[in-house]
Amino acid sequence: MSSKNKAIVEAKQAAVADIVSKLNDAKSVVVVSYSGLTVEQVTELRKQCREQDSQYCVLKNRLVKIALDEKGITGMDDLLNGPNAFVFSMKDEVTAPKIISEFIEKNKLESLKVTGGIMSGKAADAATMNKLAKMPSREQLLGRLVGSMSNSYASFVRVVENYRKQKAGEE
Repeated sequence: MSSKNKAIVEAKQAAVADIVSKLNDAKSVVVVSYSGLTVEQVTELRKQCREQDSQYCVLKNRLVKIALDEKGITGMDDLLNGPNAFVFSMKDEVTAPKIISEFIEKNKLESLKVTGGIMSGKAADAATMNKLAKMPSREQLLGRLVGSMSNSYASFVRVVENYRKQKAGEE
C-alpha cells in the first residue's frame, strides 16, 4: 500500500473513531436532509446548536454507517442516502430535535427535513424525533416540578396556619 493510500485509510479510521466518540457522548442524534440550505442558514443553525451544547456536522454517510456498525446500531441504512447532516445533542434528548424543529418553523424551510435519528442507542424514525421536539426540555420539566412542589408546600403551610389560628381562637 502506498503512503498516500495509507494516509487516506488512517484519516478515514480517525474520522470513524470521531463519529463513534460523538455517538457515545450524545444523548440523541437527529439526521436531517439539508439540500438547498444557504451558507447563512447553515452558519446560523451551527451557531444555535453550539449555544445549546449540540453539534451540527455534515459527515460522509459511508463513514457514519461504519461507526453505527461498530456501535451495533441498526435500522438506519435507509436514512444514509443523499446529503445528510447529523445533529448530536450532548445536553439532553430533546435539545437537538427542538433546535431543528424551531429552525425549520422560524425560517419556513422545506429544504431542511428531519429524516430520523438515534435515541438511547437505537434508531428512531422522523415521527419520533418530531415528537421529541415538542417535549419540554429537562430544565422546563424541573421548573414545573419545583413550581408544583412549592405550591403544595405553600398550601400545606396555609392549612396548618389556619388550624393553629383556629385552635388558638384567633379567628
